Formats: sequence, C-alpha cells, structure tokens
Amino acid sequence: MPKTLSPDDIRQFREAMRRVAENAFATRGAEGVTMRELARELGCSAMTPYRYFRDKDEILAMVRAAAFNRFAARLETAAQTATETDHSVVSEAYVAFAFDEPHAYRLMFDLTQRDSVYPELAAASQRAWRMLGAHFERLVGAGILEGDPRLIGYAYWASLHGFTMLALADQLPLPQAQQPAAHNTPTREAVFAQIRRMLWRGAQPQRG
Repeated sequence: MPKTLSPDDIRQFREAMRRVAENAFATRGAEGVTMRELARELGCSAMTPYRYFRDKDEILAMVRAAAFNRFAARLETAAQTATETDHSVVSEAYVAFAFDEPHAYRLMFDLTQRDSVYPELAAASQRAWRMLGAHFERLVGAGILEGDPRLIGYAYWASLHGFTMLALADQLPLPQAQQPAAHNTPTREAVFAQIRRMLWRGAQPQRG
C-alpha cells in the first residue's frame, strides 16, 4: 500500500520537482519535457509524480506561479524602499530578478496557460501587476507623475521587459565589467539608465 503523504511530504516533493522542472522547461521547452524525464531527473519512479500532480501542465503552472510570486515579492520589497526623489529601485529590482533567474523569467512570459484551469498561477501573475499599479497610483496621487497610472504601469512594464529580453538574448552592449578598457561602445547599464530617464521624464507633470 502506498505511504500516506503528510503535508510536509507533499511540500518537499513539490519543491524538489519545481527546481528540476524549472530548468528542464526553460532549457528544452514545455513540449520537449515528459513526466518520465522529470521523474528520472528527480530520482524517483516514473509514476511517483502522478501522486502529486495531474499532468505535466500542472507542474508547469506550479513552476510559473512560484516564479511570478518571487518576482512580485522582489518588486514589493523594492517599492517599500523607494523615496520621493528616487523610484529607480523598482525598475532595478525588475531587471535584477530577470538577470538572477533567467530561466524563471522566460517561463513567466514566454508561455500562456488558462487562468480558469490554474487559478493559483492567475493570482500569482496578477500580483506583480497589482503592485506596479499601486506604485504608480501613489506617484500620480502625490503629484510626482501625471497621467493614467495603469497606462504608465504598462509603459514601464513593456519597456523593462523589452530591455530585459534583449539583454538576456545578448543583443545589447556588454556590461561595463565585460567591456575592454578604453572601449567607446555604450554599456548595458547606460542603456538601462537612459530608458529609466526617458520613462520618468515622460510621465512627469508638464510645467509652464
């Protein structure tokens, strides 16, 4: 008779599967991964994962939800440290997460799954957007920025995502630490700083 699983057993197995599956999905794509392969990489029998998950798509949804929640938590922490004169910490936290966890970031945004089937994933994916929305609502309410906070939030998100994906694809100048001495090419950091300045100035109240 199979062992009765305790909540701790379930939590430990699901977390171990999350780590294995995140790398597998990110490097081989969702279609290139099977439940049998995940079981082998985890070191268990081919049928064991079915005691914890319905199918591969449920594992993928768990991996993506966990990534979205880590991402949102990073942004929330940054927003708490922002000051009236320096709000760049939120943008920096966004990009830092993607660079620290590129596999997770790609899985978050390269794939789609139905919200009605995976409500935990839907809630996690909306958590970061709600945080950004609230952040820009505060800035607009304080008169620091001007305009529709939702529109500003989407503009920031789209711009940061574009920068991030280009950087992860090595389509932007190298970081300063990797550039040859006396090299005149703009650095990746300079590109990011320019994007932040342009977005910030474009959303500030018009004077005069």
